[in-house]
Amino acid sequence: MRPFRFSIQAGPFTDPEDLARYAVKLEDLGYAELWSFDHIGAVDPFLPLLAAANATTNLRFGPLVINNEFHNPVLLARTAATFDRLSGGRLTMGLGTGYARDEHDASAIELHPPGRRVTRLAESVEVLRSLLDTGSAALSGSEISVSVDSLGVEPVQERLPIWIGGSGKRVVTLAGQLADGLQLTGMSHQADTGKLQATEFETAAVAQRIEWLTESAGDRLVDMDLSALVQVTAIGDNTTEQRQDVFKRMGCSDAVIDETPFVHVGSEQQIIQKLERIREQFGIHHFTCRDPDGFASVVAALAGR
Repeated sequence: MRPFRFSIQAGPFTDPEDLARYAVKLEDLGYAELWSFDHIGAVDPFLPLLAAANATTNLRFGPLVINNEFHNPVLLARTAATFDRLSGGRLTMGLGTGYARDEHDASAIELHPPGRRVTRLAESVEVLRSLLDTGSAALSGSEISVSVDSLGVEPVQERLPIWIGGSGKRVVTLAGQLADGLQLTGMSHQADTGKLQATEFETAAVAQRIEWLTESAGDRLVDMDLSALVQVTAIGDNTTEQRQDVFKRMGCSDAVIDETPFVHVGSEQQIIQKLERIREQFGIHHFTCRDPDGFASVVAALAGR
């Protein structure tokens, strides 16, 4: 059974001194990673993290996740390898298909249909894996064609981890076949607008995705990171108001809140016991949240165990 790890996806990412202090704090609290994100209207997913890397020793970094549609895989591999060198080998690369139509419209980048986006993601991962492992890549795919003899920069890590974020069967299967980690969010998105919806919080939906992953990963599963992106956290003895808010915004009943990996609302002891059950049931041992102070006591109790 893999030990627990916890990470944060949050800022500030615009002020280097504030970010450095924030990263040091996360490292001191026992968090394992600081993640950025890849959205039009926000900062670059890589550049700010260098300030955090320079201020810390063990904290890992990465985008969670890169919108694959925004990036050429060869140039993305170059950026990843460069960042890995400058951070001393502390990058984890997260990738997803992209989904937000308004961002694509704003940037004049076509938002392809879901099936085609998954195919493009699969080919991008193949190119990235080859370039990061060997420095070269040759692929003539249905969506991507590249021929690179030498990337010109090598990552520090012998195998730079690539995670895939998503929940559809093809994406989860792809993660099992090629990735080093899978992050589930409990969310799906409308095909036409990309609007997120909390449709996969129930344990049956989680179990289905773990089954897909197990079938596709085979023996690789024991070495994979299984992560949940926590949408809501509230640790305390009286969380009635927070529970009501989760119900209003996401339609989650108390029963779902008490079982899902994506919402952690309750006393410290309740959440500790819940996380242990989730790991035992699904193998999910990595949790990403957005409230470092509020979740710190749980991290102190479980990180590394």
